[in-house]
Amino acid sequence: MKATIRGTEIYFDIAGMHIEPKSGKLIEKPVLFLIHGGPGGNHLHFKNDSIKLQNTAQLVFIDQRGCGWSKKTKKSDYTLENNIEDIEALRKYLGLDKICILGHSYGGMVAQGYAIRYGKHVEKLILSATAPSYHFIDEAKENLLKVGNKKQINTCDKYLWNGTFRNERDINHYFNIMESLYYAGKKRREKQIKSKNTSKSESLKNTFSHEVLNAGFSGFLHHFNLIPKLKKITSPTLILAGNDDWICSPKQSRIMAKHIPDAKLKIFKKCSHVISTDVPDRYLKEITHFLKRKNK
Repeated sequence: MKATIRGTEIYFDIAGMHIEPKSGKLIEKPVLFLIHGGPGGNHLHFKNDSIKLQNTAQLVFIDQRGCGWSKKTKKSDYTLENNIEDIEALRKYLGLDKICILGHSYGGMVAQGYAIRYGKHVEKLILSATAPSYHFIDEAKENLLKVGNKKQINTCDKYLWNGTFRNERDINHYFNIMESLYYAGKKRREKQIKSKNTSKSESLKNTFSHEVLNAGFSGFLHHFNLIPKLKKITSPTLILAGNDDWICSPKQSRIMAKHIPDAKLKIFKKCSHVISTDVPDRYLKEITHFLKRKNK
C-alpha cells in the first residue's frame, strides 16, 4: 500500500487488528508505527523480528521516502525534517489520533523529532539503539578504533563517515565487513531476499538505498541536535540499548533517558546494535510489557 502524501509516495503495510474480538469482548489495541534505520534501510527487518508484537498492537510498517518500496526522489528530499513530517502526514492519512512509535537506530532519531513536535499525538514512544544528536558519530569513530580491526576502520573511512557509497554493491561490501560489530553473536545479517511476485513478472529485492544513506552521512547527521528539546517529550518512553553497541552506544541512550521526563532505560548485556536479533525474547518482552502498561 502506498500513501500519496507531501509530494511523494510512502509505502506502508499493516499487521494485526486494531479492534479485536476476544473471549466474547471487543479489545482495542494501540497502533504502533515502526520506523526503520539507516538512513536508507527498509521495513522488512521488523517483519522478521517484531511481527509477534501484532498480538499486542496493530503494526504499521513504513518505508521512509526514497527507501524500500517508497518512491525515490532527489537527494535534497532525503532529510530528517521530511521524515518527521512524513510520519505526521501518514498519521493523518490513516485517520488516527494517537499512535505509538517504535524507532530503531536512525528511525529512533525520526521518532524523537516527531515526539518533540507532535507530542499530543504520541501515546507511547520506544527508542531502540539510537542517539539524540550528531555527537554519536564522533563517539562511534572512537569506539571503532577500540573494537574494530584495520579493515573495518578503513571501510568506514572510505564509505560511511562522509556518505560516499556509490551503489548497492558498496553497501553489501560494507555490511559484510562490519557485520561482526553490528551483532554480538554469530553473523546473522539477512542476505538479499528474492521472491517471485505472483502479480508481476519482476522479483522483489530487499534493498538498502545508498542515495538516502549518503544524504544522511554527508549532511544532516553531522549537525542535528535534539537534546535541548527532549524535555518536550511528554509520552511514556522506553529506551533500549545494547551494552556492546559501537555506533549508538549506551552513553547516547543515557543522555536521552536523562532529558526525557518519563523515560525508562533498559541496557542489554551481550548485545550490540541490532537488539532484536541479539536478544529477541527480551526485546519482545520489554516492548510488550511497555505497550500493555497503562499510562498514568
